[in-house]
Amino acid sequence: MSAQPLTRETVTALVHDATAAPSLHNAQPWRFRCFLGSRTLHVRSDPQRAVPHTDPRGRALHLGCGAALMNLRVTAAHADLLPEVRLLPDPQDPLLLAAVHLADEVGRQRDEELVRLHPAIRRRHTSRHPFAEKDIPENVRATLRDAAELEGAALLFPGSWHAETVLDLIHDAESRDTLDPETSEDLVRWTRLGLEADTAVDGVPEYAFGPRKRDGKAPVRDFAGRRRVADRGTTTFEHNPHLALLSTPDDGPADWLSAGQALERVLLEATLADLATSLTSHALEDRALRLLARDPASGTGQVQMVLRLGYGPRGPATPRRPVRDVLEIV
Repeated sequence: MSAQPLTRETVTALVHDATAAPSLHNAQPWRFRCFLGSRTLHVRSDPQRAVPHTDPRGRALHLGCGAALMNLRVTAAHADLLPEVRLLPDPQDPLLLAAVHLADEVGRQRDEELVRLHPAIRRRHTSRHPFAEKDIPENVRATLRDAAELEGAALLFPGSWHAETVLDLIHDAESRDTLDPETSEDLVRWTRLGLEADTAVDGVPEYAFGPRKRDGKAPVRDFAGRRRVADRGTTTFEHNPHLALLSTPDDGPADWLSAGQALERVLLEATLADLATSLTSHALEDRALRLLARDPASGTGQVQMVLRLGYGPRGPATPRRPVRDVLEIV
């Protein structure tokens, strides 16, 4: 049986799901270019959507594009396609992060583990609300660890002493950011207040800020800063938040892309397990703080993201750019 031609409609559906991925400040730093004849889809970074003060090395940009790549792979498998991925395929083109050949799965067994994750793509949203003081079962933790391992990363649930250290590092980073006008500039650029929140296609709208934290230790970034947001309220967050640290062995662009894929795979599995999730990485941009976040037992690995997991309300869907604005078909 011959392969079915790759259609514009299929490619549009793939990119539509890819763009549901999380990214720093919801900047959506990706572009896609599809070559129908060769059945190849390129994932490219968009330097106009970099967050230079908060993410000077572009690490978070690569994480976001890696998460989009993971969604692309899941949706391709769901569409009976076999995504064959090459990371950083052209050293002369650093904006080209991945080339995905979309082979037809005729005569080949599709990846059912990827297909299983597909319903979670549109259900996954970042939650900046309090979670219940409730344990996460060990079998769920094991599933999340396995998800990270499948993408070449490690997911560690820190013990109480290590978790307190990470929370202190996050608090130090938050205090530093409050005094840094350049970091505040990034925050203002990518937050959407008032009427702008209703028409935004990117950034973090005020309806996704969540309540202000009155007390508790949960690491939740306040996107409002000192700006007033109507009808927001304050509340108590977890005193014993469940944290997980996602790390890779090394720390270059390919590792960041792998970490982004692992991150999204973990988030999709968490969503299927009815867990709410949020992310924080700004404590990891300072190398001195980042080294302190590592597993104290092994002292190895490069922490790429801190996840907060728990049982609680899912956050609202945040806006996404239309596919026509991020996809070129040639």
